[in-house]
Amino acid sequence: MSKEIENKDANLMDEEGDEYEVELITLVDENGEEQEYEVIDSIEEPDGSEYLALIPVHDGADDALQDSGDLIILKVIEADGEEILEAIEDDDEFDRVGAIFKERLKDAFDFEN
Repeated sequence: MSKEIENKDANLMDEEGDEYEVELITLVDENGEEQEYEVIDSIEEPDGSEYLALIPVHDGADDALQDSGDLIILKVIEADGEEILEAIEDDDEFDRVGAIFKERLKDAFDFEN
C-alpha cells in the first residue's frame, strides 16, 4: 500500500504563547480519501532509506478521543519522480526502524510494549 504526499507547514502556539512550526502532510490513499498527519520525526539511513513517524491530525476533540494513539511509521520511496509513502512490509526492517523511533521519541510519547 502506498500513499501520495502533499506537504505543508503550519504555525501553532504552545502553552506559553510561543509560536512553533510543524510539518503537516496530507496522504491520499488508493480510494482517493485524504487524511492529514503531523510529521513527528524522520530518519535517513546511510544507505539513503528514509522513514517518517506520523500522528494523525484531528478536526475535533471527539475524533482525537477515538484515535488509537498509534504512531504511524512509513517508508519514503520514489516512484515515477514523486515521493510516496509506503508501509514497511519486512518485519525485521519495521522492528529496527520502530526501535529507533521509540528510543528517539520516548520522552514525548508513552509507548506500550
